[in-house]
Amino acid sequence: MPDEPNSTDEPITTDEPTTPDGVSRGVATDVSDEVATDIADQPGKAPERARSEFSRAWARFRHNKVALISLIFVGLLILIAIFGPFFMPYGVSEQDILRRLEPMGSPGHPLGTDPLGRDLMTRLVYSLRSALTIGFVAEALSLGFALLIGMAAGYLGGRWEAVLMFFTDIMFAFPRYLFAIILVVAMGQGLWTIIIAISVASWVGQARLARAQALKVKNYSFVEAGRSMGARGTTLVMRYILPNSWGPLLVTTSFGIPAAIAAETGLAILGLGVQPPTPTWGGMIMDGYNYVLGVPHLIVWPLLLFSLTMLAFTFIGDGFRDAFDVSEEEQA
Repeated sequence: MPDEPNSTDEPITTDEPTTPDGVSRGVATDVSDEVATDIADQPGKAPERARSEFSRAWARFRHNKVALISLIFVGLLILIAIFGPFFMPYGVSEQDILRRLEPMGSPGHPLGTDPLGRDLMTRLVYSLRSALTIGFVAEALSLGFALLIGMAAGYLGGRWEAVLMFFTDIMFAFPRYLFAIILVVAMGQGLWTIIIAISVASWVGQARLARAQALKVKNYSFVEAGRSMGARGTTLVMRYILPNSWGPLLVTTSFGIPAAIAAETGLAILGLGVQPPTPTWGGMIMDGYNYVLGVPHLIVWPLLLFSLTMLAFTFIGDGFRDAFDVSEEEQA
């Protein structure tokens, strides 16, 4: 006969944890306790949150050291263009004929003077402001017009798309710079007329890209969900389609800004740029061309600043392109 359990024996215990009311919590709770303990042991570590596409792209962009340095360089140029003229000791058109064509390192003129005795450093700062104003404003106008045409064509489709893209194809048939020259000759050579001419002549490529992005994104499930909840066309474009199309458009914008600056410089070399006394890189290059053998710093400094700015924007564009162009393996 088996022995009966003795009531005086010690109670059988288990390692399974219990709640205050005696109910077992199970192994799953033990695992969660271990995870909680690990997180508690690492006070500086928080659970990773889902990041937006721009956050992930920015993280990839920061790993591109050349693009990041170029972005910092362009930021410094913008600060100099905004605040630099307030610290210049001379006016942009202030002349001193007795000190014309002075070399670099002259007292009071670190970069020398031009044929009219104007301080070269002051004119470089003001020409930087003109160049960045033309680049950013012309590209902003071009991008706005491209989004208006491209997004409308891509979202509406049908007859509207045919009409809008036919107009785009007509504009694409004109050579870009030749069309800008015609507009400048017709409207005049002021700063804002050149900005308008460059923007009108350069929106076609971005309009085609905006249409392609709208055609792709408008078939996504979240756009269909917004449509099923009653969202209308403008709301769908502004809240769903456009925010998810900014990646490729941002890349083209980063290349469009230096293209606009180069277009103005080319117009100035042809004698169709911004008229004096407003200094521009193209105008300064043309002024220094006649003195390139005797006083080379007149053309070296505007050419150097122009080349570095173009190179910086090119590296930034390459960085944005690599940041938004992610392979399927990386996405997985």
